[in-house]
This record gives sequence, structure tokens and C-alpha cells, in this order.
Amino acid sequence: MTFEELGLCPEVLRAVAEAGYVEPTPIQAQAIPVVLAGRDVMAGAQTGTGKTASFTLPMLHTLRVHANTSTSPARHPVRALILTPTRELAAQVYESVKTYGKYSPLRAAVVYGGVSIDPQIAELRKGVEILVATPGRLLDHLQNRSVNLSQVEFLVLDEADRMLDMGFMPDIRRILTHLPAKRRTLLFSATFPEEIKKLARELLRDPVSIEVARRNTTAETVTQLAYRVPNEQKRRVLVDIVRSRGLSQLLVFVNTKVGADRLTRELERVGIAATAIHSDKTQQARMQALEDFKAGQVMVLVATDIAARGLDIDDLPCVVNYELPFNAEDYVHRIGRTGRAGASGLAISLVSPEEKKLLAEIEKFIKRELPLEAPPPVEVGRARSAGPQQERGAPPSCPLVAPVPPRPAAGKREIPALLLPPRQVVRDGE
Repeated sequence: MTFEELGLCPEVLRAVAEAGYVEPTPIQAQAIPVVLAGRDVMAGAQTGTGKTASFTLPMLHTLRVHANTSTSPARHPVRALILTPTRELAAQVYESVKTYGKYSPLRAAVVYGGVSIDPQIAELRKGVEILVATPGRLLDHLQNRSVNLSQVEFLVLDEADRMLDMGFMPDIRRILTHLPAKRRTLLFSATFPEEIKKLARELLRDPVSIEVARRNTTAETVTQLAYRVPNEQKRRVLVDIVRSRGLSQLLVFVNTKVGADRLTRELERVGIAATAIHSDKTQQARMQALEDFKAGQVMVLVATDIAARGLDIDDLPCVVNYELPFNAEDYVHRIGRTGRAGASGLAISLVSPEEKKLLAEIEKFIKRELPLEAPPPVEVGRARSAGPQQERGAPPSCPLVAPVPPRPAAGKREIPALLLPPRQVVRDGE
């Protein structure tokens, strides 16, 4: 199936083609015709499945009847509201709207906290048809009367389960009081706890249920490895991974903000360019860290679970769980940052003896065993001159490696030989 077969308008098809997409993903192939038919949707889809386009494309197609070039704000009321749980996801969705709507005069805006509200107020008062927002900041705008939602035709709840986890349900219910009763509602969620099901029953009218992957399904394109590593050796093993072959970018997950900052400093101390992203960082700092990472100015991005959903990094080769998440579902979201859109990916978990219970919970959740292995040996390259590449005060057991060939082409990446499992597998209890 192609996007042309889905019945989208030429303006949207042109933008999709220029973005390099030819065939819709399963969630897009199922959801787009349903939305175009005017039905409500309750969709279960993991991150990385292309769900943003599954509601953005048909929404742009449908709203094209309202497109105009008038300078009057009254001619540009909010027609679509997309709610997301995090600033990063809001920014990502907004960029998708801009990308796919580049040949439409429909106006779009994004509002979230952590930045000044004044520029957002000025933009909203000019009039926008598509508004992407986090719940808290949208309530600020409603209180300031800088936005009117009385003409909303589309309500999209993206990552609804995450908004539930983050305590946004009361805010969402307050926002709903500002929306017209007659509208289309599209709810996307990786999981469906009872409160999400209850919300769906309240909001959706005879919805079409779509599920392209079970909530505990990890992408088949991601190779998952688990290394047995005591806590005191994790940094050394991570440095070995960073300096191993074929990796130009590495996304590393930790559980705490303090831990993220500490690990970043330790990596920088041994000459590895790294930056951190977590909720204590200002929005500007978080955006700068992500841009530096995408641009290749830093090799390692250390993140807390604020980044498990909402980060969209093209062709990310590897994710490392420096610490296992306390919630097994977060493991799925973390490793979903790699192996996206059919490309191959690698997910490595460094598991200390204290984390064996967390690993067991993850294995139970994903219905898959992740045998604990010894970290692979790293070839010792010719000693380099002292400087950023030489770890200061590193023991002999912290090897360096020689330069390696360039990375393979996108989508055809091979797992670096040094990161493949060793022959000897060390299992619990052995």
C-alpha cells in the first residue's frame, strides 16, 4: 500500500514524499482511513511506529477546507488540539505538523512550560488552526484567555497512559470543559489501564479500536543484550562501549537527575563529549542538549525517563540502560528510541546484582528472556597520546580501541562485532 492509496490530498502527499516516506506503517495504514471517514479512534501503538503521522496526515487533509491566507485572527480559530505529556513530545509533534503541512496555509503553534509565556500569547492571538500543547501550559493560556477552544473539531490525546502516569488527568478534564461536545477524538496510548479505558468511554463516540503491537512488545529490529556488571564497574564498561566500533551516538538512560549529571561529568572527565537531559534542566537547556546530540557535537546523551518518550532521533544506533528502570514498561519505551522505522538497533542493559529482580520483572513483561552475559572483551589498540582520549587515572583494565571504519548506511547497520554476545554466557546462579 502507498500513501496515494489512502486518499490523502495532493498537498499532503507532496510533503510526505519530500520527507522520504513511500509506504505507510501498519498504524498509519489502519488509522488514516478511519480518521478520514470521520470516526473516533482508540489506538494502541508503541513509540517508533509512526503514530504521529497517523493522526497528523488525515487531520491536515480534513482541515484543508478551513485553510486561508487572511491576516485576521478571527479567520484562524483553533480547529485541532493535540495534547502531549512532555515538552519534548510536544515539540516533536509540532515539527511533524510543520513538515507535513508545509504546502498548506493552515497555521500551527506549540505551547509548553519551562519557557516564557509571552511569545506564546502573542502567537496565539494572531490565530492558529492547529495547537500542540502540554496540559499545564494550556491551562495557563485558558486562564489568561489567550486561546479559545470553542471551535475545536479534532482532539488528540497522544501518549494518554503517560499523561495518566504524570498526574495530568485532572488537568485534562478541566481542559475538556472548554471544548465543544461535537468533535472527533483520537486517543493514542501504549497501554490501557482502567482509568484510560474509563476516559475513552467518556470521550469517544463509537470508536474504532486499532492495535498494531501489544503493550509489552519490543521491536524485532532491536537486538537486546544484558551484561552482568557490578555497580562500581559500570562506568568502565560504558566507556568501553562508547569507544567500541561503529557508534557515533549513544543514548544512555539513568534513573535520577543527580545520577545523570554525575555520569555526564565522569564521561567528560575521560574525554568523552556528553550532555544530560532531565526535568531540572531549563527547556532551553534541554532543547540545546538534544540539538547538540543530533548535530554530532556530543557523542553521548545521558537522560532520565523524561526522554523515554518524545525523543525522535533519526537512525540512533544504540541505547544503553546504565540503570534498569523501576517500571518494566519504561524499558520498552527506552529501547524504542533505537530500531525505529525498520532500521536496526542495539539495546544494552548493564545489570548489577542488585538489579536482578528488576530484570526478572522486565523479562516477565516482555515475555522474553534476556540472559545475563559477561561484557565482551574490547581489543586493546595502540596506546594513544595523553589527552582527551586517554582516561586519566584509568587502570590497565580500561582498554582503548583503534580507529574503525565508517558506519554502514542508514537502515543497514550491522551490530558492531565487539558488542555481540561472547560465546560464554553467564546466567544467574552459575
